[in-house]
Amino acid sequence: MNKKSAYARAGVDINLGNQVKETLPALLASTRRPEVMGAVGGFGGLFALNLRKHKEPVLVSSVDGVGTKLKVAFGCDKHDTIGQDLVNHCVNDIAVLGAEPLFFLDYLGTGTLKPHVFEEIVRGFAVGCAENGCALIGGETAQMPGFYQKGEYDVSGTIVGVVDKSRMLNGQRDIKPGDTLIGLGASGLHTNGYSLARKILFDQMKLTPRRRVKELGCTVGEELLKTHVSYWPLLKTLLKKFNPTPGKRAIRGLAHITGGGFIDNIPRILPPKCDAVIRRGTWDMLPIYELLQREGKVDEVEMYQVFNMSIGMVAVVASDQAATILKSIRAKKQPAWIIGEIAKGTGVTRLA
Repeated sequence: MNKKSAYARAGVDINLGNQVKETLPALLASTRRPEVMGAVGGFGGLFALNLRKHKEPVLVSSVDGVGTKLKVAFGCDKHDTIGQDLVNHCVNDIAVLGAEPLFFLDYLGTGTLKPHVFEEIVRGFAVGCAENGCALIGGETAQMPGFYQKGEYDVSGTIVGVVDKSRMLNGQRDIKPGDTLIGLGASGLHTNGYSLARKILFDQMKLTPRRRVKELGCTVGEELLKTHVSYWPLLKTLLKKFNPTPGKRAIRGLAHITGGGFIDNIPRILPPKCDAVIRRGTWDMLPIYELLQREGKVDEVEMYQVFNMSIGMVAVVASDQAATILKSIRAKKQPAWIIGEIAKGTGVTRLA
């Protein structure tokens, strides 16, 4: 009988940690790009940037987590989509600049390391990275007994991408009054607004993750764990087609609708004297938002500041190309609608 080490008795099992990490090379192999150097397990991930692809390469980075959506994963004991959520969220954050994702690093902190949970989370990272053409080149797993509630963990991720300086999207320079807003459909809440959604659904309505709600057409847990959509594969094609040269930019700007919703995110790309006018009722609203607003008695303006309201990405495009761009988006089976326009103003989002 093997005697437990003092560290293992204190709650940190190094041998278990090494054991679960044995599955990593196979998972990471599916995300490998030609630029990746070295083997898994080094002190740093290695990536040799191909400078020949870009005249003036600009590295674009972002870091994020998935917030209290994790609480739903704990309640459902379902962890295989959380990794995809995190990767896709980070990919979208740099996609708004036109940046190609190059590599991703993850952080997982937990009290007690459970092998099946670890494997599900990392498999999600690998799936997300592979679908976005992004290499998963490293990460950190920390066992911290006494720091997290039993059965809980936290995850975060860092992404690095690249875009040629001349092709970088700069809405504040290119957006002008008369431009059209196209909204790309979301799968659900994505990774934001979960603290309010959980309070309404679980505390006020007394629902459980496994409770089926006819209005939603699924269980509460299934609705809340729908995977955050990655728009990069689509945007990559659109940018190549509609922004063929630095001087021809039919796509003027992109806004990822995350925490802060329409109200806080679209102004991040607006020139100081332009407003984004959002015309409510111009797109198909998912049932979850109507349920949350009605049962939570949430003010409508607040709904548009907390949630994505069924739109995960907003593209600001030249009005004379809007119909063609919309047709191209829908041809890729991505739900999309013309949801408003740019008007003279003070750099804010207006609901109409």
